[in-house]
Amino acid sequence: MKTQHSVIVVGSGPAGLLLAGDLATAGVPVALLEKRPQRISNLSRAFVLHARTLEQLDARGLADGLESVGRPLDSLRLFGRLTIELGTLRSRFNHLLVIPQYEVEKALQRRAAEAGVDFRYETELTGLAQDADGVTAEVRGPGGTAGSLRAAYVVGADGMRSAVRDAIGLPFPGRSAIRSVVLADVRLAEEPENLLTVNAVGDAFAFLAPFGDGYYRVIAWNRARDVPDGEPLDLDEVKEVTRLALGRDFGMYDARWMSRFHSDERQAPAYRVGRVFLAGDAAHVHTPAGGQGMNTGLQDAANLSWKLAAVVQGHAEAALLDSYQAERHPVGRAVLRSSGGIVRLAMAKRPWELALRAALTTFLDTVGPARRKAVGQITGIGYRYPAPRGAHRLTGTRVPDLALEGGRLYESLRGGRFVLITPEACEGQGTRKDRLAVEHWAGDRRTTVLVRPDGYVAWAADSADATRIEDALTRHVG
Repeated sequence: MKTQHSVIVVGSGPAGLLLAGDLATAGVPVALLEKRPQRISNLSRAFVLHARTLEQLDARGLADGLESVGRPLDSLRLFGRLTIELGTLRSRFNHLLVIPQYEVEKALQRRAAEAGVDFRYETELTGLAQDADGVTAEVRGPGGTAGSLRAAYVVGADGMRSAVRDAIGLPFPGRSAIRSVVLADVRLAEEPENLLTVNAVGDAFAFLAPFGDGYYRVIAWNRARDVPDGEPLDLDEVKEVTRLALGRDFGMYDARWMSRFHSDERQAPAYRVGRVFLAGDAAHVHTPAGGQGMNTGLQDAANLSWKLAAVVQGHAEAALLDSYQAERHPVGRAVLRSSGGIVRLAMAKRPWELALRAALTTFLDTVGPARRKAVGQITGIGYRYPAPRGAHRLTGTRVPDLALEGGRLYESLRGGRFVLITPEACEGQGTRKDRLAVEHWAGDRRTTVLVRPDGYVAWAADSADATRIEDALTRHVG
């Protein structure tokens, strides 16, 4: 089993699949290790794709296909009084998409396979050793066969109980935020009025979302019933908690799967140790409130993949990889805070907690900038990355799907390319044609903008001659 790859990705969840697919598309030899058999489970954890994630998937040619499978939702109702309208988002995807995680994984898996990812199913990581030139991964393959794989870099996208994180000795500090949450996949005799149904009353919370195949996922919690995860669960208990939170159980029947789990709030102190990186749940876990888990992991992968490809292929210095920690760790921390805050507000019980929730929801409902900031965080479109001192005001900002003279921006980003947008003709590609597209504004804008493969501004100038543009391209594209 000893072979050579430029990158080894551990874990074939959404983050691992997107990352491996990006690397293979860029021509980087990549192996993807997964200890499970070759199959996509229908026991979906996540159910929502937010606007920023849909933009990232659009840059990979996948968003339209997923939109045809999922169901869009234009507004959210929180705490019975706060309505968040998504139709005003400055995004082509001004909604959230209700879609089971396994549908996202299917699309990403097809793309990764077509790009040439070396899938290694039933292969478990048992150890890692780094040196100046690369990483050796000790593995246990099908039938217990032991062996090793060698790569320049390793990415752990292997979930909360990450073997990669353990192998490099990183702690995972935090705590259990919610215990004894019940999950069930059921049929309903009565169809809910809303696409997503969520509410909290007293000690009870419940959430309903459709799979699209006649079954619904129920996530429910009764704070008054705190039992271990291994305690037996039956459908009557699921019905009871749902009735407490939603007022009725919608005639639940035919449960094909039920389980208990606890929801943690944890974050690794570093997303990189030498040549080893963490992404997705291996780097951060939090409550499911706001539906940000899968989305944050996919955005981690989109941030890291193009940087690894650039360094492996010699187009960038290894120092570029340090920006992954600088850019994504603060986002992970913010998601922990926002998802935890939503849960605590939803489960408010004491008079002062209820008063605080009422005041906060009224504030968000009436103060536009505060509401837009909250929506920007939940949907992912409101984050910007740190910019060097003296950089243009646009540097580090997310770029929406702009109309260009030759089409849409996110179509030009496909293939993991940078996009240089100029007000007039520019011969900037040179030998970079495989990783740089040059486009022109559809209107009369005069700013020159270099957009990174993940859709954020790498460099911009209000006026730039050929020399300045070439200097920027050399620094950022290589």
